[in-house]
Amino acid sequence: MTHADKLQIVCGHCTATNRLPAVRLHDGPNCGRCHRPLFAGLPVELTSRSFRTAIDHSDIPVLVDFWAPWCGPCRTMAPVYEQAARALEPRIRVAKLDTEAAADVAAQLQIRSIPTLALFLGGREVARQSGAVDLATLKRWVEAQLATA
Repeated sequence: MTHADKLQIVCGHCTATNRLPAVRLHDGPNCGRCHRPLFAGLPVELTSRSFRTAIDHSDIPVLVDFWAPWCGPCRTMAPVYEQAARALEPRIRVAKLDTEAAADVAAQLQIRSIPTLALFLGGREVARQSGAVDLATLKRWVEAQLATA
């Protein structure tokens, strides 16, 4: 197996970067450091500290929901986003970032409305969409963005 056959996957629990053979991505892999599942079918909660690691050290696309606890549309979309995690992982890391708790990241990325979905690939943002969406729309949007990225 060559280096190119391995993927870097950031653990959503301890932020350790795991090197995983690409063929094992769908085998329910665990983190080498904390031994918890790398993909739990739930969005990974990012913080100001973990955001750059999750984006910069992931070889799979990372979909981030920028939200806040006081936001009604964000709360409405939360169950849909959990369904998206079950549908899209492990091919895509599904994460969320509370813009109140991580205002520095939200400001740096110029997040002006919430909820906002942003898709990152290779450490850079490749697409953004604001507003609450249903699961079918979310999946279509992600697939369309990845097809053109």
